[in-house]
Amino acid sequence: MVQVSGTEGYAEEADELFKQYESIAFADAHRTVLHLIPTMPGRVLDIGSGTGRDAAWFAGRGHSVVAVEPTVAMRLPAMALHPSPRIDWLNDSLPDLALLLSRGETFDLVMLTAVWMHLDQAQRRRAMPNLASLVRARGTIIMKIRHGPVPPGRRMFEVSAEETINLARMQGLHPVLNVRTESSQERNRHAGVSWINLAFVKGKAP
Repeated sequence: MVQVSGTEGYAEEADELFKQYESIAFADAHRTVLHLIPTMPGRVLDIGSGTGRDAAWFAGRGHSVVAVEPTVAMRLPAMALHPSPRIDWLNDSLPDLALLLSRGETFDLVMLTAVWMHLDQAQRRRAMPNLASLVRARGTIIMKIRHGPVPPGRRMFEVSAEETINLARMQGLHPVLNVRTESSQERNRHAGVSWINLAFVKGKAP
């Protein structure tokens, strides 16, 4: 089986990652962007859905969710842990999202949590037009990008907010948030891990 670029290390650490991610509440993980999340039920795309924690949170609030996760060792346990008729689980991946794009769907909200930094520069340039095509007019894209030391066995890159904002602007995505926060995990904070929280609205500035 060909491993999807950027997913290195996740299958081997799936059990431990489930414990880590599921121990952190959605509201704590996404406190910086909660005000940007639609309160009315809509269509949500969660790219790199991992353990399904976020997808389950959205489904529990009435949203219809497409949860994209290419790592089988994450996706199948996530489906068992968070069963919901509101979640459509999909085996697909950036930068191309070929299966998802073939469906012709668009979304009110697109989430990328701890995903973008797994793509190299060429992949990021390929990915941004695809992301833009998946969000509806006036819809929102939220990204959480990791910075700091790379865990052993993982594939990550240092990605600046400036580069990401420039790529987004070229696709008609207007930046509405750019905030750096420290890690919610104590061990990562001590290791120097931080996060850049970015958000974009498609179309004119709100």
